[in-house]
Amino acid sequence: MDLQPRGYQKVIQLINKGVNVPNPLSLDIGDEVDVGRISGRGVTLFPGCRLYGARTAISAGVKLGAEGPVTIDDCCLGADVELKGGCFKQSVFLERANMGWGAEVREGCLLEEEAGGAHCVGLKQTILFPFVVLGSLVNFCDCLMAGGTSRKDHSEVGSSYIHFNYTPDGDKATASLFGDVVRGVMLDQARIFLGGQGGAVGPVRVGFGTVVAAGSILRRDVVEDGRLVVDGPPPDLQRRYVPQAHGNLTRVVRNNVMYLANLVALEQWYKKVRAQFFAREEMGELVYQGAVETLALAKAERIKHLVALAEMVQTSGARGRELRERAVELGAAFGSETVLPSGDGFPAGLGDFEPGGPGGYIAAIHGLTPGSRAAGVEWLGQIVDVLCGKAGALLRSMDLFGGGH
Repeated sequence: MDLQPRGYQKVIQLINKGVNVPNPLSLDIGDEVDVGRISGRGVTLFPGCRLYGARTAISAGVKLGAEGPVTIDDCCLGADVELKGGCFKQSVFLERANMGWGAEVREGCLLEEEAGGAHCVGLKQTILFPFVVLGSLVNFCDCLMAGGTSRKDHSEVGSSYIHFNYTPDGDKATASLFGDVVRGVMLDQARIFLGGQGGAVGPVRVGFGTVVAAGSILRRDVVEDGRLVVDGPPPDLQRRYVPQAHGNLTRVVRNNVMYLANLVALEQWYKKVRAQFFAREEMGELVYQGAVETLALAKAERIKHLVALAEMVQTSGARGRELRERAVELGAAFGSETVLPSGDGFPAGLGDFEPGGPGGYIAAIHGLTPGSRAAGVEWLGQIVDVLCGKAGALLRSMDLFGGGH
């Protein structure tokens, strides 16, 4: 009788590469896992780790399972990532990203440098820019959050916070923007603070520097920067519920369009700016490919739910009819066929960028000149403007951006 656990030969290969495996018999490695996509430098797989998925890639310095069992399924992990306990599926973690015990990170998540969460955090289709911190007992699905300049000055979500991403009518066209991509990638914006024991009813947009008081449930957009928001409980109300009324249809569609436009801008940022930094890392090409694929899947997810919303809308007159008729065309506007501003002038002026240099990507962004920052913001802003303009032209009855973005 063969007493060797599944994947034992691969465990031996990892040990021979230099991976620290304190208890080899406790590991489970799927047949599809490619050991060549796992670095041997400084990687530690604590007892109870499970590695699955042909796309799984693990960079140098990664530590998995320091506080409890960890399951990795088709994830790409950058250098020095620490996932202390939980389940992680079809997601990407960049350098020094981290999650505490009891995490459940499902498909479509991208945590950039030094972003992370404390214990018992649930994520799905979530993008966190560098340094963003989530407290304990947080459910933060279908969100993009930016803001902050360093690990000492970062956007934060307080403990026991919920992003409500599912409506009574059963739709999930509810993704929320906390900050934005256009300015957020420059890592120079004021941090956002979402107080604990609170929540946000998606889709909402929140400006940089906004502080939402603990216990508040955000049900409205706060697009102006630097606001203090204290939302109390809603007034008592009892009336007949009208399913699929969609009284705020224009706002919901506008916020979905803005989210998609920001995703496209981030996708372009990865392809034209970030790619050069990944290229000089040991597993960088694999992690980069995983990030780009994740952004593509994020776009597909948002388009899927926007089209589903359109099919669900039965009322709202001309606005609903136009949305139903143009939904597929609207989704296609965010595809590869749309001609976008190239941003050629932006990379040409980036003498400060030194891929593989001291401090890597974060140091390079912090070292940009004011002129380079302004050029980058203008380029990404043009991408968002082009896409919002196309959406507005398709849905004229909604006047999506009559008052600007």
